[in-house]
Amino acid sequence: MKPVDRTRILLGIFDLFLVLICTLFTAYLHGSLSLKHHDGSYIFIYISFPMLWLLMSVLTRKFRIGEKSNQREVFFSIIFSNFIILSGITLIMVLFQVTFFSRFVLFGTVAGITIFEIIAGHLFVSIQNSVFLKDWIGLEIPEEQSVVIAPAPHPEVLSVPRKFNVLRDAIIEESGEEAFTWIHSQMDITNPKNFILSTDTRFNIINHPTGFYTGLVNLQRINNLRRINKFFETVNTKLPEGGIFIGCVETYWLRKQRILAKFPPLINYLVYMVDFILNRVFPKLVMTRKLYFLITRGKNRVMSRTETLGRLYSCGFKITEEKPIGDLLYWKTQKIRTPYFDDTPNYGVLIRLRRIGLNGKEFNVYKLRTMHAYSEYIQGFVYESNQLDEGGKFKNDFRVTTIGRILRKFWLDELPMLLNIMKGNMKLVGVRPLSKHYFSLYSEELQIKRVKGKPGLIPPYYAQYPPPEKLEDIEKNEMEYLTAYEKHPFTTDVKYFFKAMYNILWKGARSK
Repeated sequence: MKPVDRTRILLGIFDLFLVLICTLFTAYLHGSLSLKHHDGSYIFIYISFPMLWLLMSVLTRKFRIGEKSNQREVFFSIIFSNFIILSGITLIMVLFQVTFFSRFVLFGTVAGITIFEIIAGHLFVSIQNSVFLKDWIGLEIPEEQSVVIAPAPHPEVLSVPRKFNVLRDAIIEESGEEAFTWIHSQMDITNPKNFILSTDTRFNIINHPTGFYTGLVNLQRINNLRRINKFFETVNTKLPEGGIFIGCVETYWLRKQRILAKFPPLINYLVYMVDFILNRVFPKLVMTRKLYFLITRGKNRVMSRTETLGRLYSCGFKITEEKPIGDLLYWKTQKIRTPYFDDTPNYGVLIRLRRIGLNGKEFNVYKLRTMHAYSEYIQGFVYESNQLDEGGKFKNDFRVTTIGRILRKFWLDELPMLLNIMKGNMKLVGVRPLSKHYFSLYSEELQIKRVKGKPGLIPPYYAQYPPPEKLEDIEKNEMEYLTAYEKHPFTTDVKYFFKAMYNILWKGARSK
């Protein structure tokens, strides 16, 4: 029997004993422990309640604390599980009209069990995660827990190439022949300084020496990683400048195609919708994020191509190759710098974007999200790949979501900018607030003029119909506006405001 299975059984026995003790103690306090004042119904409740509790504890995966967990996970796991159990038992009592059983006994028992479970769970995890405590109480310490960083292999080992046939068969068994062919074309797999593994935990990378490997391949899709950025950051620390990192992901689009092809018509879209809500929406919302990770441990998340590339760029890698193979997208990256270490990524509907404002100072612009998460990190990549479209926007910008295109068309995404106007870092009419990358594309003369005043919600190019389509025409339009604004600020903004409103409302000028 595996150690984790044995631990879960012991936890189940302990929980069953705890339920019996708390039930009897609460019944004693309530005065319902005696059988003189009621029939044998209470005996049935005292027997069935612990068994029902144990069954629902298993179904809600409460005993997953037998796996490697932290204190926070234990707390939320117990609270969530016991809440579900209490709700289920209450529902059963209502449906079957169990009116003779005391609510005081029920709620008192659940409260007592929850308190003792949290205390016992925290003690258990403290011992589980502490080498010192395990040694102190005489428990066996697993060998991998006593090793922090593996020593670097002997130099002679590096001169011995790996056996090609063995590696080829292992990679094909794990990822398929087509994936092997592509990986082999991107990296010399027989080179001992190229590390190849299939893991969903960064522990298997932490225990390797820093700066020793020049390339790393992970055959496990990143959808199963609990903390994706931490994993990428760990890989970054292990590789030298210019080091190669190859991995794979099941993107949102590839996942959709797989689900639609797997199930019959109509049913496939229903399955896809449920999968999208559970594995794409729930991990992003503040209300459901903790609960989602508590139950799934981050497995099988839906990831967009944009978010994947953005995470890689934010963690210090540059995309050099992409290849869709089967249901996965494989990518090859190169380490170009250290990670940004963004500890507070924003997944919500309302986002804050850093923009250049008055006197060249950066400030947060409020908008409704129209792009996938981490889109801001790959502006340079999109510019190099797509260049600019008419109106100064990126051509075929894959970062924009379907809903985002609708919001942009009618400027709904910019309504939160009214908060910036109220805060005083923007005005109603003025040049658009730009990111550093967009700002760098403008001429130096226009950059100097731009930072002399506040940016605006309504850009001056909408006062011209049709609006300018090329970046140089937009620059010319903004230069004319800023020159006029320097001479007559108020009258210039009023003039441009009414012209822009006329073109938008009557001539149908729209944003892309």
